[in-house]
Amino acid sequence: MLIEFRFKNYRSFRDEAILSMEATGLGSFKKSLIPWSSTTKLLPAIAIYGKNGGGKSNVIRAFWLAVQFIRNAQRTQHESSTIPVNPFALNDYSKDEPTSFDFVYTINGIKYWYGFSATREKIISEYHAPKKKQAQIFSRTGQTFSFTEDPAKRKMIGEMVAENQLFFSVACTMNDAPCIAAMRWFRDQIFFSRDYSDIPKQLLEYSEDKNMLKAISDYAKAADLGIQDMQFEFDSKELKDDTALPSNLPVGIKAALVQFMHALSENSVAGEARLKMGAVSAKASHQGENRDGQTSSYLLELSDESDGTRKLMALAPAIESALQTGGILLVDELERELHPMLMNYIIAKFQSSESNQNGAQIVFTTHNTELMNLELLRKDQLYFADKRDKDGASELYSISEFSTRTTENIRKGYLVGKYGATPDIEIEEVE
Repeated sequence: MLIEFRFKNYRSFRDEAILSMEATGLGSFKKSLIPWSSTTKLLPAIAIYGKNGGGKSNVIRAFWLAVQFIRNAQRTQHESSTIPVNPFALNDYSKDEPTSFDFVYTINGIKYWYGFSATREKIISEYHAPKKKQAQIFSRTGQTFSFTEDPAKRKMIGEMVAENQLFFSVACTMNDAPCIAAMRWFRDQIFFSRDYSDIPKQLLEYSEDKNMLKAISDYAKAADLGIQDMQFEFDSKELKDDTALPSNLPVGIKAALVQFMHALSENSVAGEARLKMGAVSAKASHQGENRDGQTSSYLLELSDESDGTRKLMALAPAIESALQTGGILLVDELERELHPMLMNYIIAKFQSSESNQNGAQIVFTTHNTELMNLELLRKDQLYFADKRDKDGASELYSISEFSTRTTENIRKGYLVGKYGATPDIEIEEVE
């Protein structure tokens, strides 16, 4: 579970931005909160609002970039590779300063701190520490490393770490048990709705989840009441939505499933063309009526389904994976192509203690101000990203930073600009 994420000097954010999942003392939706300690409860969901260009998507992008680099730094960073950070560009000095990312999270009952800072040329600093240890597992300044345990072994690992690589990532390949335990959260419990282009695409291969097809089908049925069933065919091998996928899936089918996931998120026609070229077919069974009045089932191609249905199908594996593992899902523009009821359907899965029994979390950006009515979320689950006029730098802040009465209309206050993060435009009066 995520407790806190901090980042600094990344894209539109010059100064440190903090996304905290710790709940405040509000009395609403207490059953939705995730217990962590006797004094701390965590939020299962956070919605980030902001005007176009205000920086809200960069919060998700910063999280994605840091996680991808942590997962892959030992594989992608050869000696001449640049580190894919993008510092703040609207001044004459931030480009020469490091970009930093810091995570506080829990896995298997242990609280961890991990973070690093880097320029495009090299890692400036790095550290890792679990709460149950009195000292850090390691810390780093440039190529100088400090260790509290197994110094001989870790010194040897440190000598193998290039200045553009993370010790954390390399240590995991060298069977460093504490680092492997801490890395599991990054590798197994973080899910994204899309990839970004900061570094080469790392496909999220949900194909190894035996429940993937069923999840896609179930969410398709939720999106369109007319859908009765889904059928999938990979190189002439038909799989229905209740088929349990074997753990040793052939490489060809695994690749086809990844293709399928990407096609769901594309334009219908382009996506369908890619599927057919890859010998992948997905069809939905709809109920129809014959000439004689008898009901019958008819198959429709994926391209015949609505964009909203496809969007929910594309999100399905990530949603279910987060719920099953107690992980975190990050989604940019959750409401895109979705009816507000379907958006609520997704959020409620994380807010409900019945469907969210493993402490899963979702962080999403949105323009849907209906959520500000607080019928599904608490006030401390509302964040804003806004860009300052003076220097063009983005800020991230919670509504908890404002003095708001219990009865205050949050949505109305936001739309009139009380909390910032709204477009500064004048709407002409209509008579």
